[in-house]
Amino acid sequence: MAQSRSFWKKPQGLLAISLALMIVGSFLAGMFHTSFYSVKVKEISFDADHGQLHGLLYMPEGAGPDNPRPVIVTTHGYLNSKEMQDAPAIEMSRRGYIVLALDQYDHGDSRWTADIPVDQMFSTFWIYSQFDAAKYIYDQPYTLKDENGNAYVAVSGHSMGGFSSLLAMYFDEMNALQAGHRMIHAGIAVGADFSYASAVAPQDQLQAAFGSRTVGVIGGQYDEFFFNKSDAEKTPSELEVQGTVTRKDFVATLSGKSFLGVPADQQAEAGKFYTVQSGDVLVEEKAVRPSETGERIIFTPNQTHPWNHFSPTVTANLIDFYNHAFEGVAASDIRSDLGSGNQIWWLKEAFNGVALVGFFLMFVPLIGLLLKAPFLRKSVTESTAAVPAPATGLQKALFWIAFAFSVLIPAILFPTLMDKQEGGMNALVVISLVLLGLGVVGAIAGFAAKKRNIGTGSALLAVVSLVMWLVFDNAGSILQLGSTFNEPTTNQIGYWAISVALIFAFLTMAFHYFSNKGAGTSFGQYGISLNPVVIVASLCTAAIAVVVGYALLFALQAVFGTDFRLWVLAVRTFEMEHVVTALRYLPFFLFYYFVSVVALNANTRGRKGGYLLSVVLNVGGLVLWLIAQYGKDFLTGVSLYPDQALNGILLFALVPCLVVAAVYARKLFEKTNNVWLASFVNTILFTMITVANTALFWNLV
Repeated sequence: MAQSRSFWKKPQGLLAISLALMIVGSFLAGMFHTSFYSVKVKEISFDADHGQLHGLLYMPEGAGPDNPRPVIVTTHGYLNSKEMQDAPAIEMSRRGYIVLALDQYDHGDSRWTADIPVDQMFSTFWIYSQFDAAKYIYDQPYTLKDENGNAYVAVSGHSMGGFSSLLAMYFDEMNALQAGHRMIHAGIAVGADFSYASAVAPQDQLQAAFGSRTVGVIGGQYDEFFFNKSDAEKTPSELEVQGTVTRKDFVATLSGKSFLGVPADQQAEAGKFYTVQSGDVLVEEKAVRPSETGERIIFTPNQTHPWNHFSPTVTANLIDFYNHAFEGVAASDIRSDLGSGNQIWWLKEAFNGVALVGFFLMFVPLIGLLLKAPFLRKSVTESTAAVPAPATGLQKALFWIAFAFSVLIPAILFPTLMDKQEGGMNALVVISLVLLGLGVVGAIAGFAAKKRNIGTGSALLAVVSLVMWLVFDNAGSILQLGSTFNEPTTNQIGYWAISVALIFAFLTMAFHYFSNKGAGTSFGQYGISLNPVVIVASLCTAAIAVVVGYALLFALQAVFGTDFRLWVLAVRTFEMEHVVTALRYLPFFLFYYFVSVVALNANTRGRKGGYLLSVVLNVGGLVLWLIAQYGKDFLTGVSLYPDQALNGILLFALVPCLVVAAVYARKLFEKTNNVWLASFVNTILFTMITVANTALFWNLV
């Protein structure tokens, strides 16, 4: 028994556990993904009007050219990929519908063919993806059509995917005026009102184009992005208390009432199908198709914008909508015995999460084994004592003040750095210039007084301040969106990371030269070995570990059809474009993770609760930011930073990654006695995760 316990404490034992979690999690996720193998899920790609589209095709048992069925095309929002549509894809396919979960152009594995001018980047993927996919689906022999050639196809999507779905029905109607048949029978937008879609056509003409189709909208009552009342829709009393409402109610807005066909002076009801007159379709102010009778519905769950992906309530709304829209169509092939509350998609997500835990758990024991290899073992240096804890009361007070500042500053500056806000950036420029001046004065005074620590420390702080000034003053040209740095949100995170790393470097140097060095702390205690062999061996070890990890991902996805993910945090497979893009970002993230590993170990190694302190130092402020952002949203109906809605969602994936990175920073330092291996592992792994899990505009010019 003792030998058994000791085995699980060894790298081999922990590695076995992690592999078991990945394999068992992937196997069970795949089982629920395919509805116990009653649905064949196949990854497909096809040439479309604007490029190549990829998706997951869910084909229920018995469906095919000899037994065509209604088809649902469902797609994701900005930044996401087809896998984010697990819930509707699994639930509708197990009920007998054919489902295509689509990667929009320049998301996931889909690519726009033509060059994309930077200023037009946001006018490509969401406008055309759903309609281009609907055209492909219409031509497939498994798609059910009526005697007049009208297809039984529904389009649906979250956020930008919802706008794409609304426009797909509009484009389909324009096409039908010439072709004589419709390719889309119904559609529902999740987390999307008419705000963006109205850039293509005004709401009244979008509604007119819907015609006799069944159309729905799901609008969360705490959605950070949409379903707001405009000032024109508010009463004088509402304008006086702007921002104090406790929830949004799309059915109460003029836009929502117009969609439901309810007069402005009457109340509308959520969750109810309304029979409406669509209105005439106009082309150049001339009616080209008279008004038709169709059905409309709005659902208003008590949810935020990203919550929609992971919601039994929204999934039930979608099930009810599709069953109503296709009522009586292919009835013998649709499982009407499954109520909308009968859902299994969350089990697939849960076991995806199990595999994700196994993936992150794998790296420390895997690296422990790799470090036994002849060259890779050179990553390990002689052990070194931890940086001494503060001894005097003053030193302790200064340490905890600096610790709290380091926890909070990444969150305090988060809005400013992510969007490079002019006012905040100007303030940072001034602060960095002040610090530069103080550093220069301190260096002159220190060397003049023959106080080498003060002189050297002040000089180095002046150098860091100079770099900070350059980074803040030239914010617009650093990680600028274009053909080289072609991921908008990765650019934002990268700039935030560089800026935070500079601040951490400044604080670490300040404490070393003005406190720690005088107490006997040596440079070597920070684990910054300058031996080239150590650095190269560490890089090789990190690269091999990440390659092994991703090789397992590719293999398990090939076998079980699932990746490693939980909600918005995903470790997904990638295309060669992602690798090329990741290499461009690596130097910037290496700077951040190197400084992070140095700071975490310098401030938490050897302390009681060091791992917890390390995690708090890495993400504590960001967690508080999320609590404040969404806490205010639920209390008042308006988030703390309304213009940071998208950036806030990015934190749901970034924070867990930084938690894991903090643990790796400590664990891998313990194995190597230096910062290099942890820095390289965190950089390569989390840069690849970031780059593969967001929008990649490959053809930017």
